[in-house]
This record gives sequence, structure tokens and C-alpha cells, in this order.
Amino acid sequence: MNEDVEAAIQYAKKYLEDILSFFGLNTDVYATTEDNEVIELNIPSTHLNGFLIGQRGETMRSMQFLVSSALKNQNFAMCRVNVDVAEYKKQRADRLASAAEDWVKHVQETGEPYEVKPMNAADRRTVHRVASEAGLVSDSVGEGRDRHIVISPAA
Repeated sequence: MNEDVEAAIQYAKKYLEDILSFFGLNTDVYATTEDNEVIELNIPSTHLNGFLIGQRGETMRSMQFLVSSALKNQNFAMCRVNVDVAEYKKQRADRLASAAEDWVKHVQETGEPYEVKPMNAADRRTVHRVASEAGLVSDSVGEGRDRHIVISPAA
């Protein structure tokens, strides 16, 4: 198992740049890690943003899966990857955090639990973080595509 974090980052960056060049996009990918657990790969804004993001971010998630699988196949210990195109995920998380603040206020004012619509794991992490910062309890309930969060007052 290869424990070299810098080598994993460079491999992931080069692999993603090779995928992008296959689509005719020659650009530098900004690669970093903040916690030595997840490699952050940021693709700058280009004329292919819509294509690279895909419907509801599906293409980004597919590129993420490919890079992560390549790292695993090369025996890197660090193989969790987050691919973002033109800060799409960051902006989406900011919008969701704003909505989550409204849900938190609703729970704080009424004292009643609030069920949020089903969402993916990344979105749930954002809602959990906002609820936790406000001192509320949040639980993920349900399975698969029905998995959603219930925000409740702290006990």
C-alpha cells in the first residue's frame, strides 16, 4: 500500500487531466487536500462547464468514481476524491446551507422536528453541519433514494 499523500495527489491530478484531454479540454486541475483524507480536484471554469457537471452533477460524480478507482488500482492508501467543476459543488453547498438555516430556525421557533426532502450524502453532510452548529440534533433516516434528514431540538 502506497502511503505517499503527495504522490496520490499528483497521480489523481494527472489522471483527471488525461480524462479531460480526451474530451479536448487541456486545462490545469487544481489539486489539494485539507485533511489528508480526501483529495480535492478543482477544474476551473471553461466553455465545457455544463458538459463536465452533467445533469445534477452526475458527470462530476462519474469522474470522481473513475479517479478514485484508479487510485485504488494503483494501491494508494488515500483514494477518496472530490471533483468540483467551476465551484459548482461549493456554490450548491452554500445555497443548501442557507436553506438549512431556515429549517433550523423553524425547528428552534416551533420546537417540532422537521423532515427534509431526500438528498445525497454530500448534501446531508452540509445539513448535518448546519444543524450541529446551531446546537440541534439531526438524524439520517430511510434507505437509498429515500434517505433524508430529520432535524430535531436537542434533548
